[in-house]
Amino acid sequence: MTPTTALEQRLRDLLRERSVTHGDFILASGRRSNFYIDARRTTMSGEGLAVIGALGLARLVARGWAPDLIGGLTLGADPVAYAIAAAARSQGRSLDAFTVRKQAKAHGTGKRIEGCFTPGASVVVVEDVITTGQSAAEAIAAVSAEAGRVLGVLAVVDREEGGRASLERAGHAVEVLVTATELGLR
Repeated sequence: MTPTTALEQRLRDLLRERSVTHGDFILASGRRSNFYIDARRTTMSGEGLAVIGALGLARLVARGWAPDLIGGLTLGADPVAYAIAAAARSQGRSLDAFTVRKQAKAHGTGKRIEGCFTPGASVVVVEDVITTGQSAAEAIAAVSAEAGRVLGVLAVVDREEGGRASLERAGHAVEVLVTATELGLR
């Protein structure tokens, strides 16, 4: 088993142990589901951060994406972006993070994008769970409005409910670490 394969298996195990709940749920999209994936219970854990950082960075390299920055819509994207930026730094690579607010602040600088973002930067937008793709699309729109160049989208989990296809139809390459099928949910 390669180190990457072992990390992929560990991520699936962590998500099953910490993040997957069965029942009757209404998702943020308004859709009803018999399972819920609260990826934050994995992405905000120490082990989850280490695993996601290493796997996410490996996927960026495999895709040939060399972004200046990594980030997405708060709150789900934040730990994913920070984990990958930290993993890059541990390997001597330069990669900083940013976060996109749901709306611009009404005080201070009034920014919608916080952190290390600069206009003209190449970015990878990250997401914890893709369902409809709306959160990633919102982050892409905010980054594009500030002259950022989006290389693609990286998600921890794809629920396989059309979000990935929607983003790809809009012209955005999508990379996912785990699918609902791989978690035994489909």
